[in-house]
Amino acid sequence: MTRAIFFAMLLTVSLVGYRNSEPRLISGTVYDDADGTPLAGVHVQVAGTNTSVGTDKKGHYAIQAEKGQYLVFAYIGYETKRLKVGKLNKLDVRLTAAAMSLDEVVVIGHGAQKQAALTGGVNLMIRGGWLPQPINTESYKGFAENRFFNPLDEPLSTFAIDVDAASYSNFRRFINNGQLPPVDAVRIEEMINYFQYDLKGPTNGEPVAIHTELAAAPWSPKHRLLRIGLKAKSVPTDKLPTSNLVFLIDVSGSMAGINRLPLAQTAMKMLVDQLRENDQVAIVTYAGSAGVALESTPGSQKTKIKDAIDALGAGGSTAGGAGLQLAYRIARQHFIKGGNNRIILASDGDFNVGASSDGDMEQFIANERQSGVNLSVLGFGMGNLKDSKMELLANKGHGNYAYIDNITEARKAMVTEFGGTLFTVAKDVKMQVEFNPAKVQAYRLLGYENRLLEKEDFNNDEKLGGDMGVGHTVTALYEIVPVGVKSNFPGDVDPLKYQQVKERPAVHTSDEVATIKFRYKDPDGDKSRVQQVAVADRPLELIKASADFRFASAVAELGMLLRNSEYKQQADYDRLVARARQARGADDEGYRAEFIRLAESAKLLAKHHDVAARGH
Repeated sequence: MTRAIFFAMLLTVSLVGYRNSEPRLISGTVYDDADGTPLAGVHVQVAGTNTSVGTDKKGHYAIQAEKGQYLVFAYIGYETKRLKVGKLNKLDVRLTAAAMSLDEVVVIGHGAQKQAALTGGVNLMIRGGWLPQPINTESYKGFAENRFFNPLDEPLSTFAIDVDAASYSNFRRFINNGQLPPVDAVRIEEMINYFQYDLKGPTNGEPVAIHTELAAAPWSPKHRLLRIGLKAKSVPTDKLPTSNLVFLIDVSGSMAGINRLPLAQTAMKMLVDQLRENDQVAIVTYAGSAGVALESTPGSQKTKIKDAIDALGAGGSTAGGAGLQLAYRIARQHFIKGGNNRIILASDGDFNVGASSDGDMEQFIANERQSGVNLSVLGFGMGNLKDSKMELLANKGHGNYAYIDNITEARKAMVTEFGGTLFTVAKDVKMQVEFNPAKVQAYRLLGYENRLLEKEDFNNDEKLGGDMGVGHTVTALYEIVPVGVKSNFPGDVDPLKYQQVKERPAVHTSDEVATIKFRYKDPDGDKSRVQQVAVADRPLELIKASADFRFASAVAELGMLLRNSEYKQQADYDRLVARARQARGADDEGYRAEFIRLAESAKLLAKHHDVAARGH
């Protein structure tokens, strides 16, 4: 055997071994060994990692694991079982009831203890081992997805732009833990806007440039997809305004656990590394009460700031309202005129002491935003994430909302997208699209359900819009049914009795599909300005559309499948994955490649979910 052949064989063996070690989805059902009853709430964990899930009410579980790793199945009153992951993707388990006396079980609630394994509301110690019990109290604001409108009846579509991306990283967390996300956790516009797109910035002195693209809709080829892209101007770091920051950090008991306060501390220290000498930062914490952990300190004293962050520990209840009040007071005390005055809240959103209702928080933030202090929100944790409250605070506080599920996401928010996260170039950004009924039979906005506005709100400067930061890109997608295409959308209604039915124009007086108006204010301004652009009726074949268009359409298609949208039509996991793979582009940070892997896992989870549903 020649040396060349020997090394080729060695390389082949190595590559095969590498492929076998890639994570894959392991799923199955956990039963009571005695009577075969499915067990709900069994804690399933990949040994030696933080990856874990709980079985659902039918005993089903699904989790990402590699061949050779061990899965640990633990349940109160049963012997813990440890099984090695082999070649099979399906692994059913039977647990045996254990003889256990009452004094072998110790229940510990979240208080001031520093037990690193705490991950839920209650933990139990069984025979010397810690068993986290998954108690899911996460909350998401429900919404009905946008429907198709007839432009004869509703010619205008109006909404505030949204640069939040929390829904995508939260979706990633669910998929990586072997679960499909709740329907209301999937906000399509946030999934699309998680990614940066290759758009040219403004060249005419304006803060934002508008771009459009029209092509066939992938999930309904006779329909069209209109992409509207916004690109904020870029500003060199040394030209950014001076920052007056207040870190508002939740140190209550619900923030115990390695994916909560420790991850928040790491994220904040990453941000500290970006501060300049003339920036300043104070630290406010809240648990049972609010307090100042660090008075406003120059950005040059990074060691002092980081030491204050490292000294934080979790314990107690959650006086979020008091923490917000104190943070705003300190931000106002050190206010920098013309600067970036901002509170950065790090929390799971579990406000349970003091003024805690969404209405109370909304009114408080509405009053405080007049001071010129903005509020950005970083969400942490799992099992008790109050997504609805976090999104509300960011929307009303002239800030953005990001969910930090791992250290990579912390780096993305605090380092890679530092300018866009913290420095506003256009505020109260709104969009209004007028559709031409001579060309458009029906239209539907994908996502932005929580950001819809009345048509009169577009010209009303008292109505809030969204904010865009340095270098931000924003994408909005409309599905359009062209005139002459047979479609079930928007649907038929009986003829009106008291007024004449509107007729479509007999003569096509314009070759335009729509006109887009974009309104915004300068960061320190109170009066808005407006730009507009028309979209010609010249659609591209999907294959000839830009890579960004095709990739964004794949993300939207996945969102519709995850929501099981009634408008998903011919949406398909395999086709969207193939399109995303072809449109991946340079992808220097690897985010698009990660999306492809997540979409493939979502397909497997959806298949498992459908099989389980048919079996019961």
